[in-house]
Amino acid sequence: MNFIDESVQVDESVSVGHFSVIEKNVHIGKNVQIGNRVSIQEGTVIGDNVTIDDGAVLGKGPKPGKTSTVKLQKDIPALVIGEGCTIGANCVIYRGANIGGNTLIADLATVRENVEIGEFVIVGRGVTVENHVKIGTRSKIQSNSYITAYTTLEDYVFIAPCVTTTNDNYMGRTEERFEKIKGAHIKKGARVGGASIILPGVTIAEETFVAAGALVTKDTEEKTVVKGLPAKYLRMVDSRELL
Repeated sequence: MNFIDESVQVDESVSVGHFSVIEKNVHIGKNVQIGNRVSIQEGTVIGDNVTIDDGAVLGKGPKPGKTSTVKLQKDIPALVIGEGCTIGANCVIYRGANIGGNTLIADLATVRENVEIGEFVIVGRGVTVENHVKIGTRSKIQSNSYITAYTTLEDYVFIAPCVTTTNDNYMGRTEERFEKIKGAHIKKGARVGGASIILPGVTIAEETFVAAGALVTKDTEEKTVVKGLPAKYLRMVDSRELL
């Protein structure tokens, strides 16, 4: 048995699995497939031809811990999921996110509030995207990577598995940190290798190639390959690899 609020208009082309909950004022487009045990919370907007797999939670309201530094907006806009998206099993996508069309959010991924994701993006299995993040069109974030708050990924960025971005050089100590919290800015066409770590506020220039396992402590130059602990210039990117 499902619970679908009477304010929700479900087109006959929409299929809903078992034990799902759709709260009031949710808008669901045509040809949407909703799995079992899905929770779609108040006001969520879902475009046409979207697939939502079992156990997904869409439109979750943020509730920070008592010691959290996150400041909530009074009115967080509804979650918007563009047409043609696929939302994997047991994903959690918060209210205040905007997901561009034809994007894949894979199983077990979490996308926080105040996140903008472009079209044709892949957010891999188990990825965490924190609040106040922007992700450009046709970017790919592979499994188990961590995109910290206040990070920007431009178009065509590639993030390999288990990459970690950071935003706080003080790691929670001193009041000074509040004015200096800043994630990475990863520019168009940059590629970041598996298990790399990017320190707060670092800019990864266009078409940079960060080798696997690198520790990026400072801004890079365009079209360069960097590697090591800390990451240093190795060579220029082969012209055949450029966008």
